[in-house]
Amino acid sequence: MLKTAGIHHITAMVNDAQRTIDFYAGVLGLRLVKKTINFDRPEVYHLYFGNESGQPGTVITFFPWPKQLKGRIGIGQVGVTGYVIPEGSLEFWKNRLKKFGVEFSADVRFGEKYVKLQDPDGLEIELVERNGGTVNGWSFGAVRSEVAIKGFSGATLISAQPHKTAEVLEHILGLECVGQEEGFLRFKTDAELGNIIVIKLTPSVRGLMGAGTVHHIAWRAKDEAELLKWRALLQEKGYYPTEVKNRNYFNSIYVHEGGGILFEIATDAPGFTVDEPLDRLGERIMLPSWLEPKREELEAILAPVAVQEMEEIE
Repeated sequence: MLKTAGIHHITAMVNDAQRTIDFYAGVLGLRLVKKTINFDRPEVYHLYFGNESGQPGTVITFFPWPKQLKGRIGIGQVGVTGYVIPEGSLEFWKNRLKKFGVEFSADVRFGEKYVKLQDPDGLEIELVERNGGTVNGWSFGAVRSEVAIKGFSGATLISAQPHKTAEVLEHILGLECVGQEEGFLRFKTDAELGNIIVIKLTPSVRGLMGAGTVHHIAWRAKDEAELLKWRALLQEKGYYPTEVKNRNYFNSIYVHEGGGILFEIATDAPGFTVDEPLDRLGERIMLPSWLEPKREELEAILAPVAVQEMEEIE
């Protein structure tokens, strides 16, 4: 049976590119691994943040568009994006969030310590203390590798029809259902990152796409041969996946599952070093070959942005 290793990436909508870089790179210490554009709307940035090399299971991406309206997290969306932090690092993160004026709440769930917070656009985030997962070799400012976010812990899905979403997770993507607890149906994979997915079972408001919401969640495929097998399986089960799309750093398909959430399945390769060396990732605006002739025009439209160390609030 086909089995995904878990989350490949998560893509969200925000309003401001520099503010997003300041939070995810400046405060959370993630690496800006790719600065490119939305292939369908090239006047909008597409920013990728992850671990040192942007490995699958660590990357969150953003479409920052000032003109979009504020969204509402709810049915048909990813509700919470979770990150793994090393065991023993929770106090560091509590202190860091306080220093930058980020409100949070701390709790224990399923035996794990975590903090819950929001990014500047209102996206829900959790930092979960968990053993396992490769140490993130990227350091930025006070966020040294020994406390740095390793990658995704998982995600919470808010489905219009939880049983249909569960059907796709279990019988198409190959996740294992490990039980129902505290109003959530819980699934896992064998991977160490991006491996815990929960479906919220209690009622929620209808989700509205816009700034502060997740656009889609992507699942890992080993290669294009496996991707095509998933496409065929989805068709066999009565779904309508897209054709394979070339996203430069991976190939992928998209499908709306039965609970209304947009799923993507994306290949692990070729990755982010296909057009930049590892030590220069995220420094330059990278364009697909078919848009390279328009570089001068696009760079004139896109506001300059940069990774910068953030000043703490007194």
